[in-house]
Amino acid sequence: MTLIDLRSDTVTRPSAGMRRAMADAEVGDDVFGDDPTVNRLQAVLAERLGFEAGLFMPSGTQSNLAALMTHCQRGDEYIVGQNAHTYRYEGGGAAVLGSIQPQPIDNEADGTLPLDKIAAAIKPDDPHFARTRLLALENTIGGKPVPLAYCAQATALAHGRGLATHLDGARLFNAAVALGVEPRAVAAGFDSVSVCLSKGLGAPVGSVLLGSRDFIARARRPRKMLGGGLRQAGVLAATGLYALKHNVARLADDHAHAQRLADGLRALGLNVDGPHTNMVFVQWKPEQAASLQAFMAERGVLVLSGARLRLVTHLDVDTAGVERALAAFGEFLARGFQ
Repeated sequence: MTLIDLRSDTVTRPSAGMRRAMADAEVGDDVFGDDPTVNRLQAVLAERLGFEAGLFMPSGTQSNLAALMTHCQRGDEYIVGQNAHTYRYEGGGAAVLGSIQPQPIDNEADGTLPLDKIAAAIKPDDPHFARTRLLALENTIGGKPVPLAYCAQATALAHGRGLATHLDGARLFNAAVALGVEPRAVAAGFDSVSVCLSKGLGAPVGSVLLGSRDFIARARRPRKMLGGGLRQAGVLAATGLYALKHNVARLADDHAHAQRLADGLRALGLNVDGPHTNMVFVQWKPEQAASLQAFMAERGVLVLSGARLRLVTHLDVDTAGVERALAAFGEFLARGFQ
């Protein structure tokens, strides 16, 4: 039975074409800066998003943390959303490893941070306070594309108060497709951006941190410190180049599949939030979450367990897979589990 894995878009597997690209990749030692495939990926993505340079990283967590450690020094502070990955889901790395204090602000329902709360959170130049150095935003956040007009206002506010700006653009290309804009429009106004290759784009590993030449040169130190210095990494970078060429436009298919999934779940009478790009959220009785997960797995559909169930479509989930998932949900409900 072919598995329909809706747990995340990180579960995608390299296609045959991507595996060939890995096998054929020209490689070198990236710590010395002489891996031609890594260098090409960094240059291609930097040009595409409007930056001077890029730096290949093993993961988005490392890319974001290296960015924070490059923008901020020990005792500095960054302003961030309560629901942002850099604050909530990346192990507290900024505080633990960077000695950087987070100043979290509650996200609005659309994922934005209120501008007045950002302004109020910026500390005065006083030895009693941590030094506010950075505003970190995320797009998409919870699958929701953040409006570009808001991003322009937020980055202008930050820059006007002397702060740098970083975007966790793990799903930046999903945002661009959903908003109908060029990817560089999503990155505009930010001093640095982290882009993940191993989510909807379908690469098995890797993120790229983008910024000015000086910023990227400085980011090499925390990357090395965090264990991100790779050797013949061209075999990995080749997957990113393949993904950028073949897997960006097709993100619209994932969004369409998420729409079909959301519509079908609503038709079953479930409380559904979304879709937000390639994500659908379903409210579930906590006491039924584990039984749902087990029931679905028996029918070849993998979901996470929880009261707010997140379902994520990706390149390994086609129309038939969505229909199979809906049928399994329907069967579960028909048997009176909920």
